[in-house]
Amino acid sequence: MVVGELIQEKELVIIGGGPGGYTAAIRAAQLGLKVTLIEKDQLGGVCLNKGCIPSKVYTHAAQEMDNFPHLNDLGIEVTKPTIQIDKLVEYKNRITDQLKKGVAALCKANKIEVIEGEATFLSQDRIGVEAGHDFQTFRFEKAIIAAGGKTVAPEGISSSDRIFISHDIFSLSEVPEHLIIQGGDVIALEMATTFHAFGSQVTVLVEEGEDFPFDAAVTKELRRIFKKKKITLQADCKVIQATSSGNGVTVTFQDKNGEAIMEGSHFYTTGNIAVDAAGLGIDRLGMEMTAEDRVKIDSEMKTNIPNIYAIGDLTPGPVLAVKAIKQGKVAAEILAGGTSEADLTLLPTIAHTLPPIAAVGLTEAAAQELGYHFTTSQFPLASNGYASILGRKDGFVKIIAEEESDLILGVHMIGAGAIELSGMMTTGLEMVARAEDFTFPNYAHPSVNESILEAVEGLIGQAIHMAPPRK
Repeated sequence: MVVGELIQEKELVIIGGGPGGYTAAIRAAQLGLKVTLIEKDQLGGVCLNKGCIPSKVYTHAAQEMDNFPHLNDLGIEVTKPTIQIDKLVEYKNRITDQLKKGVAALCKANKIEVIEGEATFLSQDRIGVEAGHDFQTFRFEKAIIAAGGKTVAPEGISSSDRIFISHDIFSLSEVPEHLIIQGGDVIALEMATTFHAFGSQVTVLVEEGEDFPFDAAVTKELRRIFKKKKITLQADCKVIQATSSGNGVTVTFQDKNGEAIMEGSHFYTTGNIAVDAAGLGIDRLGMEMTAEDRVKIDSEMKTNIPNIYAIGDLTPGPVLAVKAIKQGKVAAEILAGGTSEADLTLLPTIAHTLPPIAAVGLTEAAAQELGYHFTTSQFPLASNGYASILGRKDGFVKIIAEEESDLILGVHMIGAGAIELSGMMTTGLEMVARAEDFTFPNYAHPSVNESILEAVEGLIGQAIHMAPPRK
């Protein structure tokens, strides 16, 4: 290791070039700050290179394959498609390379200094960056930690050529014959429908006491769809161990009948995110952590060390790029002397499953727990003209509204167009919309978004394409 002789002075140092880090860097540069962005691997971080973007390449491919029966209905004669994983991997790599080059070009255009290397805090105003045999030291005025977290395997599970933890599955070179999936989280469910579409037999082992992270009505519909697709769901299981040998995997789990064993060809688990406090050097700074071992921050993304901010996966809350991006903008704006806020109350929940899911606001269970008196309306996509044209009639839109004021408390959708409509749902709730705020505008016809209008109209029994309730 060669230690640099000079300590370089920096105004703002950002550790981590993922979506939160590079967004913070660009916003800070836009506001006149001199920014140094340090990334130990690749610009775009895990999200762009290994996680969010690659996973959506796979779910998109699955959606295209799932749509082939409808093409025949339209008179477009096609035989049953098969997936060529090597070509899919090539496409994934091409997309991630294009996006990574785009991020690099944006950093250059905004005059952001990008340094490759692994950063470690040496003190509250100094940082060391190691790149191979080179080591540089910087003194900074302000810093934003956007380093994300590291994926940790659940107890009893180690990665192998047949056992995949998190994004490792996108290096798979074959379609699993029988993929066993641990957990009912969003990514696990996406992998379940994706590899089922690719031709795998899929079994999902849902942990004891765990359920899907959606409103009960959406969960019920998703379970029905899984049953129709012949995706096996086994509830109340605790995975004890997964081992690979030869041409398969052996999964040992505990259910209500005791210990059981399941054989498959491959195993997948999303894993857990942990903060690498020692690697970052924040353990020597006296940085305050939460009980969940996340970096504690205030509403302005400040840690207990005044000149150091933190955003993204290593802070409390869900592990979502949308959270990191918003926090990155807010931190940069505060550092530039402005006022800003990251209110994460109405973070949308989305899942690129087949069919897709989107939700924002309170579930029915949460509304009950908070003591709301509310009404609900559920409009089936089977009654929407454009969903019928698309051949995607599974699913519905569910609206939860406060009974007295008609304030919309939650919007939940499973079905065609759900992801694209999540922005409309979130905007409505952020603007404290009431039922009339959704029913007053004109909706393009035919379109899936008419389902939101009819779901809201259903609150007062006036949905045009839904039969009135039986008396």
